[in-house]
Amino acid sequence: MSNKYLYSYGLARGFLLAMVLAFFVQTSCAQQRETNGEQQIRLNQVGFYPDAAKTAVVVSGKDSLFYIQTINKKTVFKGILKRSVKPDFAGNNTGIAEFGTYRKPGKYILYVPGAGYSRPFEIKKAVHRDVAGASIKAYYYMRASIPLEEKYAGKWHRAEGHPDTNVLVHPSAATDKRSAGTVISSPRGWYDAGDYNKYVVNSGISTSTLLSLYEDFPAYMGSVKLNIPESGNNIPDILNEVLWNLRWMLTMQDPNDGGVYHKLTNAAFDKFEMPDKATAPRYVVQKGTAATLDFAAVMAQSGRIFSKFPKELPGLADSCLNAAKTAWAWAAKNPDIAYNQEAMNQKFSPRITTGAYGDRNFSDEFIWAASELFVSTQNPDYLKQINLLPDNNMPIPSWGQVRLLGYYTLIKNSSSFGENAPKEIPELKKRLLGLADDLIKGADETAYQTVMDKSARNFNWGSNSNAANQGVVLIQAYKLSNDARYLRYALDNLDYILGRNGTGYAYVTGYGSRSPMHPHHRPSFADGVVDPVPGLLVGGPNPGMQDHIKVPSTVPDEAYIDDDRAYAVNEIAINWNAPFAYLANAIEALQDKLKPVN
Repeated sequence: MSNKYLYSYGLARGFLLAMVLAFFVQTSCAQQRETNGEQQIRLNQVGFYPDAAKTAVVVSGKDSLFYIQTINKKTVFKGILKRSVKPDFAGNNTGIAEFGTYRKPGKYILYVPGAGYSRPFEIKKAVHRDVAGASIKAYYYMRASIPLEEKYAGKWHRAEGHPDTNVLVHPSAATDKRSAGTVISSPRGWYDAGDYNKYVVNSGISTSTLLSLYEDFPAYMGSVKLNIPESGNNIPDILNEVLWNLRWMLTMQDPNDGGVYHKLTNAAFDKFEMPDKATAPRYVVQKGTAATLDFAAVMAQSGRIFSKFPKELPGLADSCLNAAKTAWAWAAKNPDIAYNQEAMNQKFSPRITTGAYGDRNFSDEFIWAASELFVSTQNPDYLKQINLLPDNNMPIPSWGQVRLLGYYTLIKNSSSFGENAPKEIPELKKRLLGLADDLIKGADETAYQTVMDKSARNFNWGSNSNAANQGVVLIQAYKLSNDARYLRYALDNLDYILGRNGTGYAYVTGYGSRSPMHPHHRPSFADGVVDPVPGLLVGGPNPGMQDHIKVPSTVPDEAYIDDDRAYAVNEIAINWNAPFAYLANAIEALQDKLKPVN
């Protein structure tokens, strides 16, 4: 071949290669944009109710058309992105896609030119029923003192851990009738979080929140089947699960004086191993005012709920109420005994270095316990012993701030009080609605259209529980006022937890197409199963990095990493799952009350 022909051949071949390369680059870029859409488009990855609001957020924020498509990419709806009024915490405005008027059930994706395709979602009735049930079934996986059988636990079945039938009284808890080293039996209960210890303070708010879920929605919760060993015994499964922890809590009360031990614990946290491999000695540790009052509140609430099951649970309601009364009496005599672990360790051994759950202000615990005891006994003396309105605050509940739990109980039972009705009830109702109004004010202006995104202060340790507890406040406001606005914003916070947020994660294990795979949870780490235990809400974004694990971004709502070492963002905890369980199940129970979108 002559040089001339070689040159012409080379030009043609080069042109062909360039065209092929350009095609593949173009195709690759298009595929990358489609993949990036899963990162650029944030929405509830579980799905939406047909007649309710439906919102997705495009983080690019460019004004553009968006399209709802079937899984095979047939367009069924189109709309125009609107620009968020305010930027996100990184300073960028987002694009808001609203498609509430599209109601046809099915499986879909959302497409935005230049951004790509969203993660898939469904539109259907009862769309959250599975994840709502899983949030309660998660407690079964947290049980101590029982093997988890395969027919109930599936691939997460495991051997029994921590029978807790030979628990030692720690020197800090010793009395003349129960000296240090006395062996007591304290089985059952839920492991608290990623660790294997059991804490009365955190059990208090967790157990009460689940009891309130049943108390507020008894018909719906009676329909929720969990496939646990007690299923089918004529007691709703949510109460069956609560009983596993409640019966443990009863063992934490000293029968000699009514005081309640702060926790049942190892001296130090266990290694990352399965529960049956963790065999360190266990202790009950110091009685305290917070634990005793939390116990009193839960037992008083349990007394009135389980009184409805006298045949199935003979004597339990009376036992709970009696335990509540004796705990209250102990706290009244010991109103200021704080659990100070550091000070305790200077006086007693072995040193205890597990979760402290320390608290120094007990006014909120007194309010909660007095409220529950008043409602369950109709004895006004309990409320006369406390200041029901010590200030103008209405703090969102947490393990260390339980005042609102008492207010919820007084408000929802107020019609039964008669002449014993506290004079503060009208003010409590006014304040609850005022709190709800403050929460929803300006939420539509945020980048993600949720209450949660109004303030960077929401993004602390356990931020996802803030989102859930805000939702509970809004459900309580709806139940008081019948104003569907509150229900709509509660649904928005559920959307936040399930994917419409600054990271694009659905924060509940096993649900959504991008959910945590590496929670800080010992069984999920050690069981040899790829998928983590399902139904667990992880802590969520928190720029504090208290665990010294670097997060990809310190922007408040982006400060998250799916890493089992990162307990400051990726641990699970019973007090975080409980408000999420309340929110998701309440929304399911009230789905027909969600205001249709025109």
